[in-house]
Amino acid sequence: MCGRYYIDSDMADEMEKVLHDIDRRIHQEHFLGDIRPTDVAPVIEQSDLGLKLNTSRWGYPLSKGKNPVINARVETVLDRPAFRDGIRYHRLLIPASGFYEWNLLKEKNIFTRSDETVLYMAGFCDWFENERRFVILTTAANDSMIKAHDRMPLIIEKEQFTDWFDNERMEAILYQKPVMLKRQAEYEQQSLCL
Repeated sequence: MCGRYYIDSDMADEMEKVLHDIDRRIHQEHFLGDIRPTDVAPVIEQSDLGLKLNTSRWGYPLSKGKNPVINARVETVLDRPAFRDGIRYHRLLIPASGFYEWNLLKEKNIFTRSDETVLYMAGFCDWFENERRFVILTTAANDSMIKAHDRMPLIIEKEQFTDWFDNERMEAILYQKPVMLKRQAEYEQQSLCL
């Protein structure tokens, strides 16, 4: 679930409204195109001065020779030793213009917000061999997503940013139902069976 997302140029203007500190280098190098596992991507973290844009590599390298872990389930994240420090002390927001999901027929679906240009996915990071790596939190899919997949990213609303970075209020957000998303399919197989 959520194995690829994208960033477009329109997102940068919206980000300036919510961030205290935008590093122009990050903006120039990382604010356009598809983001895949193991890519370095922009993330939003809490700093002493407010929300700050930084970068991190996507995926925890938990097992040698295997693909990195890119997602964590909200239902078990607090119990898993590999995720415990990250979720408790290093929460992030992962900004995206939208994300992709492929259904059982391998049809690509694009999910975006219909009311905003940016969606903020919940995530967290930790350090592996002197490199900061992040994962995206997933939750049960809502009605807008269920036709493509049974999981979806946990999406944080702008008015929840303060609560997301608050250790006492964060847990309540883990169990919220995400906002409805707009789904677009490049091609959709039609069925003769009803």
